[in-house]
Amino acid sequence: MGRTKNFLAIDLGASSGRGIVGGFDGRKLTLRETSRFTNEPVMLGDRLHWDILRLFHEIKKTIRHSVLDGDEVASIGIDTWGVDYGLLNKQGRLMSNPVHYRDRRTAGIGGYIKQAYGLGTDEIYAATGIQSMDFNTLYQLVAENRDDPDTLRRAGRLLFIPDLLNYFLTGVMATEYTIASTGAILRAGEGRLADELLGRLDIPTELFSPVVKPGNLLGRLLPDVLIDTGKTDAQVINVASHDTASAVISVPVRGKGDFIYISSGTWSLLGTELPGPLVNPDTCRYNYTNEGGAGGRIRFLKNIMGLWIVQESRRQWQREGKEYSFSELEELAKAAKPFTCLINPDDPDYTAPGDMPRRIKEYCSKTGQHVPGTPGEVVRCIYESLALKYRMTAWQLCRLTGIKPAGINIVGGGSQAALLNQMTANACGMPVTTGPFEATAAGNIAVQLIASSELRNLAEARELIADSFAPELYIPEDTGVWDDAYVRFRNLIGE
Repeated sequence: MGRTKNFLAIDLGASSGRGIVGGFDGRKLTLRETSRFTNEPVMLGDRLHWDILRLFHEIKKTIRHSVLDGDEVASIGIDTWGVDYGLLNKQGRLMSNPVHYRDRRTAGIGGYIKQAYGLGTDEIYAATGIQSMDFNTLYQLVAENRDDPDTLRRAGRLLFIPDLLNYFLTGVMATEYTIASTGAILRAGEGRLADELLGRLDIPTELFSPVVKPGNLLGRLLPDVLIDTGKTDAQVINVASHDTASAVISVPVRGKGDFIYISSGTWSLLGTELPGPLVNPDTCRYNYTNEGGAGGRIRFLKNIMGLWIVQESRRQWQREGKEYSFSELEELAKAAKPFTCLINPDDPDYTAPGDMPRRIKEYCSKTGQHVPGTPGEVVRCIYESLALKYRMTAWQLCRLTGIKPAGINIVGGGSQAALLNQMTANACGMPVTTGPFEATAAGNIAVQLIASSELRNLAEARELIADSFAPELYIPEDTGVWDDAYVRFRNLIGE
């Protein structure tokens, strides 16, 4: 073994952020969490914002920890959630705090675009290959123009959240490919702007910086930043800066066989990798998306409302004075009676923050099902519904792409939900392999290793991650009972 080299991943999710140092000794990758902090949106007036300055402060503290700990990191990479952005004025200063993708300004925006511009969601999909969701960057920009036409005219640059934070660190503006691909602003499967589409929607193309691929060496920390972080020669690298793109790098597959992944967290992103975009009437109808991945691959996937519903339920119980850990909720769900009620996790009722248990109870009452009364019953309802939604989506995915996977790989924080993992294996009738838990950080660091010539390519990165982290295996059980529940689920949601 050679001398261990250290790399710092800063992974920002929709509810928390963390700093993770990855140590590479030439054979294995080890991960060590060095900081963790909350990421809470702020309601100001009628707008929901990200507290971007607080996040930048926490990033500088995280880098300082690594300096004080003597980690001597070679490079730093930032990944975040997708679609959201900050606007800079023509002097390069932030115009306002970025708006949160869950803000209601884009509600019903597809209808507005059809009425105001004569563009249907099918035309937007044909140009970009990105599924129609109200919070897509493209739709947010249309809402920005509708609500205040002067905003984009006054702006000098638009930077996605990881690109904005990289700019704060280095003073260099760039648009990383995987994060830009989430926003429906690029041509399907290409690193080029969808100029004609943007023009039809009155969105200035000069807002966007040059698109760079994962592994781009961006620059070193600004002198003003070094005052807060301490002295470091670390390079800032554009990793696969959409967190799902980094997580998919960590799917522990070997060789070139077909596979399905679920990047499980606040959202569940179920998909596969393809050599190029798949854009046709069926993929549009089922609302699949073609996002950019590392190594020139396409992440063909569907967004499913994931553990957000459980997270919001837990917050509601906390407001009511009832404290439960996630492991406690899972034990309560395990003890609850199975298949008493089901929901459609992707129903718009579950998108906004709020009292999820009440919404679930109202839906179950309205549809003539058993109304869950306890936290265990509520969580069991959510888990079973998610597992059945995974089955439906996996079947669609296989039909649309022709792939024949031997199993499902679950990565990310949700891979720790053992009950949901087993339910997924049962519902889908396929073995489920889970891990690594810190998939996003591992993928982030893998790109840094490639950029520093420690690894050659994506295949080597996956080999390293598979060798470094032991997976867990879940074998399908009671599949006949789940087949019956799937029929009920399909009838309930009308698909």
